[in-house]
Amino acid sequence: MHDDVNDMDLLRRFARDGAEEAFAELVRRHLDLVHSAALRQVRSPQLAEEVAQSVFTDLARDAGRLKPGTVLPAWLYQVTRRTAIDVVRREARRQLREQVAGEMNAMNSTASDWAQVEPLLDDAMAALEDTDRTAVLLRYFENKSLREVGTALGTSDDTAQKRVSRAVDKLREFFAQRGVTVGASGLAVNLSANAVQAAPPGLALTISAASTLAVATVATTTIQTIAMTTLQKIAVTTALAAAVGIALYEARQVTALRADNQRLHQQLVPLTAQVQQLQHERDRATNRLSNVTTELAAVSKQPTEVFKLRGQVGVLRQEKDALGSKSALSKITADPETRKVMREQQKAGMAALYAELAKRLQLQPEQTGQFHDLLADHVMDSIDLITQALHDQRNSTEIDRLFSVQEAAMQAQVAALLGPDGLTQYTDYSKQLLSSLTGLQFEGSLTGEKKAKTEKRQQLSQAVQEELQAALAAAGLPPDYQTMPVLNFRNIASEATGDQSLKLLENTYVRVTERAKGFLTAEELAKFSEFGKKAIENNRSALLMNRKLMAPIAK
Repeated sequence: MHDDVNDMDLLRRFARDGAEEAFAELVRRHLDLVHSAALRQVRSPQLAEEVAQSVFTDLARDAGRLKPGTVLPAWLYQVTRRTAIDVVRREARRQLREQVAGEMNAMNSTASDWAQVEPLLDDAMAALEDTDRTAVLLRYFENKSLREVGTALGTSDDTAQKRVSRAVDKLREFFAQRGVTVGASGLAVNLSANAVQAAPPGLALTISAASTLAVATVATTTIQTIAMTTLQKIAVTTALAAAVGIALYEARQVTALRADNQRLHQQLVPLTAQVQQLQHERDRATNRLSNVTTELAAVSKQPTEVFKLRGQVGVLRQEKDALGSKSALSKITADPETRKVMREQQKAGMAALYAELAKRLQLQPEQTGQFHDLLADHVMDSIDLITQALHDQRNSTEIDRLFSVQEAAMQAQVAALLGPDGLTQYTDYSKQLLSSLTGLQFEGSLTGEKKAKTEKRQQLSQAVQEELQAALAAAGLPPDYQTMPVLNFRNIASEATGDQSLKLLENTYVRVTERAKGFLTAEELAKFSEFGKKAIENNRSALLMNRKLMAPIAK
């Protein structure tokens, strides 16, 4: 990747084509700036790395939305500051403010200019106007030439120099008002030498991989894959997904959930070995049962031995059945604390998915929390119901009846919390999740001005919704049938139902592609066709993974 390729071109490549090497280059260029700004504010290398991870995750998520004229270092700096402030506040709530303050006092104990300037630097930068801040960032944080600063700001070299000088004077005034006196030249030297320090080795590679993974799996803002990839995590695969790094779901809560996720991860690592051990134990029990049965037949004429062996057969059968009834997920959820962690992750996921509905209903904070709790409990109850249905080998009709009863209970709870109108809006919103998220997530692949892209997105969402309703009617399914396969838990409990839903979705995308010829370009149509194929592939994989995770351990 050449250094002469500008930031926005790289960002466009990533947003349009999913080019991970382009994003990795952006991380390489700007990680030192982000990490240094974060470290000054959070005063903890570990927290600074988490802030940097969050900032670049935000960049990956918003890659398709940044305006063409955006100066990326300025954007990253602002996001870093906001994220770092959030982290510090959260740490304070977790009673770590004293520790952070102590570290800050220790680091500020020297009398050098930089030691006095550093603690105030980011507040001083925040006080500057946007253009002044950008000028200082480019000139001293990234050590750009005045010509490069002028090009970025759309001005001449002389104008850029004046802008930088005035900005430095404003910084000096800010420091002076707080009892720190420093000369203009000394401040410029200190900024150039100290404002940006090298980030820890290997962090760039970690962030590049994690951020692009988060973008591929995190809900509602995924750039090129359909929402159901996200819902693999949101719905029921938190346990397995956490093992492969999907705990990045909500980067701004990394610190709060770090210990919980670490414990969950530690339990998941040996999961495969535990499952294999259970299978071996079941095999041993089967062999023992076979041997005892054979022996029982051989001594059937000896009553005492027969009764003894029959008792052993009963015990072995119970042991065999108990081993077979366990699922991989039950090994995890047996721990109340681990189950609590899973529920909190489900709550975070569903809160993100239904955030727009909460805004529409103008819910108060307390009511919003209750609504999110209701959604999380519904998911966890569904996991238990799926596990039991798979264990009992229920047929499709029985499974449909089980989940119909559960959904009716859920609607009654929503009505009690939000009222009849709230229930209606909840039902409509849930019914339109697939169509609305399809439009939002494919918007990054649309061309044209913002207004034209918005119009195309709306047309696409409408086409998906109308074709889905037609498909549901043709299949004899109700209009409020949840068409996002991973959110409709029947699809996990019943392989036949899952296949039916995938086929319905596949046919819908084919019809939408044909219909979209009236408002999408040939290139956009090709991308949407690929978009639909990925949606089917992602859902099929998610359903299979969840089904294996919740099914009893095979013989």
